[in-house]
Amino acid sequence: MNAGVKLFGGPVESAAPLAPGPGAGEKGLKAGALGLFSSVAMGLSSTAPAYSLAATLGLIVAGVGLQAPVVTMLAFVPMLLIAYAYRELNAGDADCGTTFTWASRAFGPRIGWMGGWGIIVADVIAMANLSEIAGIYGFRLLGFDSLAEDRLWTTVAGVTWIAVMTAVCYVGIEVSAALQRWLVCAEVAVLILFAVAALVKVYTDGPPTAIHVSASWFNPLHVPSAKELTAGLLAAVFIYWGWDTAVAVNEETADSRHTPGRAAVVSTVLLLGIYALVATSAQAFAGIGTEGTGLGNTANSGDVLSGLGGAVFGTTGTGWFLTKLLIFTVLTSAVASTQTTILPLARTVFSMAAHKAVPSHFARVHRRFLTPTWSTVGMGLVSIGFLVLLTVISHDVLADSISAVGLAIAFYYGLTGFACVWCYRERLTRSPRDLLFKGVLPGLGGLLMLSLFCYAAFVVYAAPDYGSTSFDLPLLGHTGGVSVVGLGALLVGVVLMLVITREHTAALKLQRGLLPHHLPSLTGVETASRYVPADSRSGVGGDWFDVIPLSSSRVGLVVGDVRGHGLRAAATMGRLRTSVRVLARLDLAPDELLARLDDVVGRTAEEERAAEERAQGRGGGTPGAGGDEALGVTCLYAVYDPVSGRCSMARAGHSPPALVDPARGAVSRPGLPEGPPLGLGGAPFQSVELQLPAGSLLALFTDGLVQAPDHDAETGIGLLTGVLTECRRPLEELCDRTVAELLPGPVDDDAALLLVRTRLLDRHQVAVWELDADPASVARARSVTSGQLGEWGLEDLSFTTELIVSELVTNAVRYASGGPVHVRLIRDRSLVCEVADTGHTSPHLRHAAADDEGGRGLFIVAQITQRWGTRYTPTGKIIWTEQPLPTAE
Repeated sequence: MNAGVKLFGGPVESAAPLAPGPGAGEKGLKAGALGLFSSVAMGLSSTAPAYSLAATLGLIVAGVGLQAPVVTMLAFVPMLLIAYAYRELNAGDADCGTTFTWASRAFGPRIGWMGGWGIIVADVIAMANLSEIAGIYGFRLLGFDSLAEDRLWTTVAGVTWIAVMTAVCYVGIEVSAALQRWLVCAEVAVLILFAVAALVKVYTDGPPTAIHVSASWFNPLHVPSAKELTAGLLAAVFIYWGWDTAVAVNEETADSRHTPGRAAVVSTVLLLGIYALVATSAQAFAGIGTEGTGLGNTANSGDVLSGLGGAVFGTTGTGWFLTKLLIFTVLTSAVASTQTTILPLARTVFSMAAHKAVPSHFARVHRRFLTPTWSTVGMGLVSIGFLVLLTVISHDVLADSISAVGLAIAFYYGLTGFACVWCYRERLTRSPRDLLFKGVLPGLGGLLMLSLFCYAAFVVYAAPDYGSTSFDLPLLGHTGGVSVVGLGALLVGVVLMLVITREHTAALKLQRGLLPHHLPSLTGVETASRYVPADSRSGVGGDWFDVIPLSSSRVGLVVGDVRGHGLRAAATMGRLRTSVRVLARLDLAPDELLARLDDVVGRTAEEERAAEERAQGRGGGTPGAGGDEALGVTCLYAVYDPVSGRCSMARAGHSPPALVDPARGAVSRPGLPEGPPLGLGGAPFQSVELQLPAGSLLALFTDGLVQAPDHDAETGIGLLTGVLTECRRPLEELCDRTVAELLPGPVDDDAALLLVRTRLLDRHQVAVWELDADPASVARARSVTSGQLGEWGLEDLSFTTELIVSELVTNAVRYASGGPVHVRLIRDRSLVCEVADTGHTSPHLRHAAADDEGGRGLFIVAQITQRWGTRYTPTGKIIWTEQPLPTAE
């Protein structure tokens, strides 16, 4: 369960409340604002096709020569594989945290945090680079070439572009989408116009450098060496980066589980077509020469399109306009990508804050625009600070950091591919489609990204002569600055992760420490259990279960669900579990136990409220920061008696259990009156008693088991019913099948499951006698007890048991209000002796004085027994004792 909205005082805070919840679709963003076309436009814009080609095509040609088109196309493959991973993961959990959320579910909060950090590193560096590029092209477009070469003015222009695009993202996702639709359509149209014009000139009146398109350009085997092919792929693969923006805005997209995934795949396919067409036409027109407009000219490698514009379109009349339009397209490409890079960056941080992975202030949503406030503005400021800092320190380091962004991209893309395989590992055998799209393709994508990461980090980027800087590292010697910056940025994330995830680690340890490590082995029931914590960082919650041995071989069964997640929820769970165990030892009926537990929760909440008010009065409290996690807890408590086969249960706002008839395999839900959740007051709790045949199966569970991201509670109950119909299978197998069937993928809420198969004690293990309330009955009670123990071979316990029966029956005859007295012996793992009468007064153990004539009987009973106590019934009370059975020598 998710805690309610927490609002803090102050005019600024009230305008931007915290996200209502961490789950997908629960954060308060504007749902349904984007359609498929807008999502595809976002994905395309974020890759900056025009700028990516302008800055990368020359580098690819320098590495692989005429095979640049096929290398550009091959780089599409790992991106498409990762796009399928995004699609499948988004279908199961449409959370704007994307890699952060999915990796947390697959591998735990620490790995998930690092996935989110990879997105932050890549996007901050890219924003700094793109904004500076936009500034440079803006000056060139206006004819201020001298300013375009001035570091101060390009930095000022870059800061301005970041500020403007941050403001656009702040005022609403629909404004951002409308701007991106126009920009990306214009960008793609100009690129297609450029490609067509270049090819027409090649085959009509081409320049001396023109080459006719050849099939060999599309044969990767013509690349001189595997090293050159790998280097070319490394340069080409990252021009596809950015399409995942379409998925990062999933919570603001119509049909959030399917449209973003489709947009991601469509975006990568469209990019393939654009890049293949432009790369082929540019190479055919300019060739791969190292002089003039040749793509191999290192003087133009940073921007091949600007130099080709005049050659393709001309420099006068319409040609001049089209050349300027091409430069403007590169400018708008960088600007559009700057804006769309803010979107996934802000939403990743926003989701991390909603899941308590970063400070909660970053989870604030604008009340009017329904956009992230602190995360949008904060990440804009971080990007500005990064740009200014590295410009002041060293422009060479800034250049190397731009190259190092590839490491962060390969890291979080590869992590997403592996997360898809792991999240859906239980589904891979369901169908060939699941195996292909949830397993094989994402797994291959992850392996390819891992290979690219390792090759780039430890071979290409680590070379001292690669990039603009190098560092002399201890033990490693001279290392390329690109590798140092890229790996260093990720290592900074490791340090931050260890600090920030401390609470989750403590909560998880506390949760696991407070839950039963092993369920007790009992004669009356067979049990098995599962606890599945939520996969997100905030998912450690307060679901719990327990099996409690009670008097007379009876068994207490409990399952409960605490609101919220985190350390407080886990601590509250431990407190309530302890309270239930203490109250259960008092032999209370289920309804009475819940009533007392409700009183405990209510009084604790009142004390915490009073303490908070006192703290606020001293100026030391924060409004809304307190509150007891136990308020609103749901709980189900049942008591099963293996002697009679009766099971009584009551619930406080909790789901009723599932009950399976062992003869027919039919699954039913007992009609238990629904009491209010604990601490909220309302109608009294009511117990219901059921007669269960031997072999009956009870399934006690929390809502997290039946409510999953891909189905509602009703569907979950149906799936649970389907598993439980095979009730004769071993309980451990049933537990595994239940979890695999109901929770095969990401889990939003923690879940607890307790399966109980009932047994009945053999009739030869129980002996019952009814005696008159007469002093003469004491001798008969001793006689029948001694005889029964002889039949059971427990003669060694005859003396002590006769003494116990004599004392208890004497008290019953003396102090009860008439009516028969019942004596019952139960031979289980201990010897239980019960004496029942019609009185309602419980005896009290006391130490008799030296001159007292009585009062020592119960004291003697307590000394010679292992345990003893009183249990009330509708007709009176039962005094019970337990003695350990003799051990065989």
